[in-house]
Amino acid sequence: MPSLNLTPLSSLRLNAHYVPSYSHLPNTSTHNNPLLIYHSAFPASTSPSTLESHLPKNGLAPQWRYTMYSQTHFHSTTHEVLCVFSGRAALLFGGEANPGKVETEVKAGDMIVVPAGVGHRLLEDLDGGFQMVGAYPKGCSWDMCYGKEGEEQAARAVAGVNWFVKDPLYGDDGPVLWGKEELEKRAERKKSEL
Repeated sequence: MPSLNLTPLSSLRLNAHYVPSYSHLPNTSTHNNPLLIYHSAFPASTSPSTLESHLPKNGLAPQWRYTMYSQTHFHSTTHEVLCVFSGRAALLFGGEANPGKVETEVKAGDMIVVPAGVGHRLLEDLDGGFQMVGAYPKGCSWDMCYGKEGEEQAARAVAGVNWFVKDPLYGDDGPVLWGKEELEKRAERKKSEL
């Protein structure tokens, strides 16, 4: 199996978003772990099987290859790691009516860390064939919540989901391990390089 060719951390383009809770969507407010998007973290030509053999080295269990549901949903029991291996899509995080929502475009080669509680949905498959490998920390199983009345217990449970001990792609160092201050410092450094 070919090994995953990763973009060096020093040149990784990264977005970190703290999405405020809205209505029945807890988003990142309960645990303060950011939604992270690693842009072009691996070559766009990377096969899904290469991703599936790499992720377990960092404590993740790949569970599916699919697109993203077009209805806003969140998981209360686990964080989700999405590695895009095909196509391009517009995604929405945080809920349609949330003033703090995040709309972004992702493409093959990008990875998204969706913390427990963050509402997410597909807005548009831009080229047709948008596909990702979905993975979760080993031992975690995902549930489906829709930010509706009656899900308050699930929304509260989000705060108790343990954060990653290794970065899904980079292992012992990497954006999921950096914390808010380090993420902001690196974002400033990247801006000054542009």
